[in-house]
Amino acid sequence: MAKQTNQPLIVKKVKAHGGHAPHGGAWKVAYADFVTAMMAFFLLLWLLNVTTDIQKRGIADYFQPTVASKSASGAGGVLGGIAIGPPGAQQATTVPPSLTLSQPMLRDLSGSDDDNQDAGPADAPDTTRGNTEPVKKLSEAELDRQLAEREERRFAAAEFALRQAVEQLPELKGLAQNLIVDRTPEGLRIQLVDQEKSPMFAIGSAEPLDSAKKLIAVVTQVAERLPNKISISGHTDSTAYAFGRRYGNWELSADRANASRREFIADGLPAARIARVVGLADEEPLVPDDPTSPRNRRISIVLLRTAKEGASGATSP
Repeated sequence: MAKQTNQPLIVKKVKAHGGHAPHGGAWKVAYADFVTAMMAFFLLLWLLNVTTDIQKRGIADYFQPTVASKSASGAGGVLGGIAIGPPGAQQATTVPPSLTLSQPMLRDLSGSDDDNQDAGPADAPDTTRGNTEPVKKLSEAELDRQLAEREERRFAAAEFALRQAVEQLPELKGLAQNLIVDRTPEGLRIQLVDQEKSPMFAIGSAEPLDSAKKLIAVVTQVAERLPNKISISGHTDSTAYAFGRRYGNWELSADRANASRREFIADGLPAARIARVVGLADEEPLVPDDPTSPRNRRISIVLLRTAKEGASGATSP
C-alpha cells in the first residue's frame, strides 16, 4: 500500500506582460526606399540644370512610351545620335551632346519673324486688317534690298553664334584662333585655319584631325539653320608636297575640301546644300607676305548669298 504524503501541490500561473512586441526590420526597407527616391529627385534637378533645351527635348522623346526607338545609331547616350533641329525635322548625326549648341545660341538664325511678310501681288486685298483695301506691291529693287538686309541679319546672328560657341563650349577651348569669320561679296565666310601648334590636318594628310571635326560639327549646326548654299574650298601653303611627283598641293587641297564635305554630311547637313567643293592649293594665301605660314593652310566655308544685292558692309576676301 502506497505511502501518503502531506506535501502541498504548487501550480504556477504565467501572466502575459503588457507593452509592445519587439519591432521587425520593415521600417528599414521603407526608409531605404525614401532615401532612394530623394536621391533620384535631386539627380533630376541637377540634370534639368545642366542640360540644354535641345538635350531636354531629346530626353523627352527618348522616354515617350509610344515610340520604341527613333534611332539605331551607335553613338550611345540618352539622345542616341539624334540631333533636334527645326520643328518637324530630325536627322541622325555624329555630333556629340557636348558639342550641341544651346537654343539661345541658335534662336536668331531661323528668321521666322519676317519670313512670311513678303509683299503679295499688286491689288491683293488686305484681309489681315479686316478690310479689302489693295496692298501696294513692292518694287523689285525694294524687295531685293529687304531680302539683302534680312540675309545680313542672319549672317550676323550666325557669326555671333559661332563666336559664342567657341568661347563657351569646353571642348572648343583653345580653338578660338583657328576660327575666322568674316563677310565677303560671296557671303559669310568661315575659315578653319592651321596654327603653329594647332593644325586642322596632319602634315601631308587629307584626314581631318579631331579639332577640325569639332569645329565642323559646330559650323554644321549653324549652317543647317540657314537656307544658303555652301561652298567649300581647301588651301595649302607654298611648301612643295614631298611624297610624289603625281600628287601635290592641288590634289591635297582638293582632297581636304572633299573630306570636309563628308564631315558636314555626317554631321547632318543635307548633301544638296553643298554647291561646290574646290581645291585652290596656294593660289589664295591668307598671309600673302609669308607664303609658308601655317595660317595659309585652311578650309574655307562660305554661306553663299541668295539675295541679288550684297549688303553694304561686305568686305573683299
